[in-house]
Amino acid sequence: MTDPFGGFGPDALLNCYAAGVFPMGEARDDPRIFLVEPEQRGVIPLDSFHIPSRLRRTVRSEPFVVRVDTAFAAVLDACAQPAPGREDTWINGPIRRIYLELHARGRAHSVECWRDERLVGGLYGVTLGGAFFGESMFSRERDASKVALVHLVARLRRGGWTLLDAQFLTDHLSQFGAVETPQAAYLERLALALACTPEKGSLGLPLSGADAVTYALQPTTQAS
Repeated sequence: MTDPFGGFGPDALLNCYAAGVFPMGEARDDPRIFLVEPEQRGVIPLDSFHIPSRLRRTVRSEPFVVRVDTAFAAVLDACAQPAPGREDTWINGPIRRIYLELHARGRAHSVECWRDERLVGGLYGVTLGGAFFGESMFSRERDASKVALVHLVARLRRGGWTLLDAQFLTDHLSQFGAVETPQAAYLERLALALACTPEKGSLGLPLSGADAVTYALQPTTQAS
């Protein structure tokens, strides 16, 4: 039987995440996949997440309907589209197929922002133990991806996740308290996170904008 993933499939990818490496493609039209292990790892600390004041007001005002896992493929494809400062993408065909399979297995999730039944922003990533590996985000309206991130963090904290991996530190993520950590220290944190068993159902539970801000800024010991 032909391997639809060409020898590198969902199980291999999960093993890579557990070992502290993640996949990328050179370009959207390049079918090759390579693995990345940066010397410095971008992490969004769940116990010191920061929400800028204006964004707090935006999240509380609920400008978007926030949903989880209702349009994973659409979020994935939107993240693969060219955008200002990102004329090409690392999400190629093989990577797309793997993440769709991980989503089918309940390992990959999307947080989506909708307005008038139109998908206007969101993000997706992979969960393994108490670690969530954020992969990519997109926005078609102001603050849509930021609102999605606040809702993700709120759900992770409510459910007992302990690590939110951001791969690389960027100026965009720094405003939320993201930091760089040496890969050796990251691997220690990852090992502890993989031993955790979060309440996965918390990802999909309804959450108001006000509650999203509250959970995102409170300790993970709070549970629903």
